[in-house]
Amino acid sequence: MGDTSQPNDFLLELDDVHMFFGKVTALAGVKLKIRKGEIHSVIGPNGAGKTVMMNCISGLYKPQKGAVHFNGRQINHVNPSERARLGIARTFQKVEVFGGMTVLDNIRLGRHIHMKSGIWSCAIYKGKAAKEEIEHRKFIEEEIIDLLEIQHIRNKPVGMLPYGLQKRVELGRAMALEPELLILDEPLAGLNLEEVEDMARFILDINQEKRWQVTCLLVEHDMGVVMDLSDRVFVLNFGNMIMDGAPDEVQSNPEVIRAYLGEEDLYATRA
Repeated sequence: MGDTSQPNDFLLELDDVHMFFGKVTALAGVKLKIRKGEIHSVIGPNGAGKTVMMNCISGLYKPQKGAVHFNGRQINHVNPSERARLGIARTFQKVEVFGGMTVLDNIRLGRHIHMKSGIWSCAIYKGKAAKEEIEHRKFIEEEIIDLLEIQHIRNKPVGMLPYGLQKRVELGRAMALEPELLILDEPLAGLNLEEVEDMARFILDINQEKRWQVTCLLVEHDMGVVMDLSDRVFVLNFGNMIMDGAPDEVQSNPEVIRAYLGEEDLYATRA
């Protein structure tokens, strides 16, 4: 049976995206469609082009060929800050937080695109500016802090926190944008088993809870979590798309197994 999806079902589309660095081809004609409401994971060996693809989506890179569409709009030449306003938020492979600032202040930075008050009203901090600040603070403290279970560290400097909690803070800052698409670049890297279980639960809540219902694009090496969380899995190898399908289809695909395990191990799995 063919794909019966309508064009407006897709939140994000990559159409024949190429990315070159000198003579190295990082992405070779990548095509990807992500439906609204999905958790769509990207997997592949190190050097497959996963982070390059995320950078093309978030605007850090501009594809030399092909197009990136978000909500039906071509965004190749839209800068990263404007993409955030359109509804694209991101966490990074290596935690990017302001260590000297508190948890609350780090997360507040994610609300900047929603601020409506002008520079003078903010400087005076009365009336509209004060009211707006209270509303944004209430959203952060009652929604995001509660979602990520970080009430006990809200006033602590982020630089003094364990790595797993810093990852939660970075996720909270991304959620403060109230995105339509959340890009999670290896959110489980460096976490212990308990922290992995917590982060997986948060991702599911962000995607499925009625309050949020955020479409997620997940880049991750933990295959157990990827297969448990994902609606679809996209496989990259040396910049080329191997397949894009349901988790059970991906797990049993010989070419995917070969990309991860090598030819000899593929034959061993068949024995």
